[in-house]
Amino acid sequence: MATINVAAAQWGQPKSLAVPEADGYVEIPNAALPPKKESTYRAIFDATRAADKPGQLLPALNMAGSELNALAAVAVPVQHAKFALVFHGLAVDGILDDTHYKTKFGTSNPNLKVIAEMKKQSVEFFVCGQYLASEKIDPKTLTPDVALAADALLVLMQYQNMGYALMSF
Repeated sequence: MATINVAAAQWGQPKSLAVPEADGYVEIPNAALPPKKESTYRAIFDATRAADKPGQLLPALNMAGSELNALAAVAVPVQHAKFALVFHGLAVDGILDDTHYKTKFGTSNPNLKVIAEMKKQSVEFFVCGQYLASEKIDPKTLTPDVALAADALLVLMQYQNMGYALMSF
């Protein structure tokens, strides 16, 4: 029987300079369209999915954090990252304050520290008022770091009208 020798690529270590809890960024030598220090990156993250497990970050929060890590790894100035997240659907559980999260899931909310870190980097956070109203969720049970918006879809439209790329997680 013949043995196939497959060589593994030698990749660098992922860097998580901006948001340590989020996925890190591996610099890719000679990559097409690498991040540029002089560019401004605008993205609105549509956060609808819950984490697979209560101790994990919400997918949208992890992705936004990983993109901040990507930009930080190549020294793009933090003011060149214009990011916003809007939470609705199952992702709303991930923005419960720690008391309500512990009651529901039996563990501390891992998203709160990351949201606070990202706010310091001028990331904006919103939650859909229509979703809260339909599910009878008291806004007081959520982290105060997330602003109450009238409607998630209207937030998404407004940001896209301002030139923000839509990222859905």
